[in-house]
Amino acid sequence: MIAGLNTIVTAAVLLSAAAVAPARAQSQDSHSSPPPAGTPQRGRTTPLPFGVGEQLDYLVAVGGARVGTGKMHVIELDTVRGHTTFHSQFTVQGGFLMFKVNDVMETWFDTTSLSSLRFVQNIHEVSYKTKRAYEIYPNRATYQQEGDTVKASVPAPLDDAAFLYFVRTVPLEVGKTYTFQRYFRPDRNPVIVKVLRRERVKVPAGTFNTIVIQPIIKSQGIFAEGGEAQMWLTDDDRRMMVQFKAKVPYLKTLDLYLQSYQPPTNGPASKP
Repeated sequence: MIAGLNTIVTAAVLLSAAAVAPARAQSQDSHSSPPPAGTPQRGRTTPLPFGVGEQLDYLVAVGGARVGTGKMHVIELDTVRGHTTFHSQFTVQGGFLMFKVNDVMETWFDTTSLSSLRFVQNIHEVSYKTKRAYEIYPNRATYQQEGDTVKASVPAPLDDAAFLYFVRTVPLEVGKTYTFQRYFRPDRNPVIVKVLRRERVKVPAGTFNTIVIQPIIKSQGIFAEGGEAQMWLTDDDRRMMVQFKAKVPYLKTLDLYLQSYQPPTNGPASKP
């Protein structure tokens, strides 16, 4: 099915399908862990590693051949049902042979708890088009897809796109494994993040010291355990994704490389 290309390409840009249930992370190799950054709280004291104006541009390659570009952009602050939210947009354009994509995903997530309140997918691949829009209600632990009935969710829910921002706030320690129960659709939980190693890598945007993580999601996509997906996040206050690699059936490998970075208009991530 053509929509499968979205699972392969767009999901990589977004760290697709995340976690649900009470906001907490558990380290499997220690008896106790401090609450992770991003846990709902009334007064945040730690600056976020991202902010309005941040934009990450990626080169997307399949099997070593460049097939398109991706972009992650925190567009603005917005208000959803009285909550101040970050409005972020993700796009993937390109493709190969007859497989052309022009996909857009948008998320609105709370600036304090990082909980998702709205999630929209617009997928256009070859002749396949679809739109999915979700309203998510953290206070009631429910969500509703447009045209469908209200369904149970979890406290402090995260959508596919918001999770990538959330994971940037987690105090990742090499050798530890973190388990999250926050994806807004309970049947996709848990999401497991293994922190593998530190590594210095070179991408079109420059050379970076990074922390390499392996996300594992309860699905059959590229984040399933067999896909061996790995993400390289900068080992600094920004925690931005500079590289992504995964095994893809029939297409060998899927790779993303950071091409350029526009810092937020304010906050710690705007520093050199």
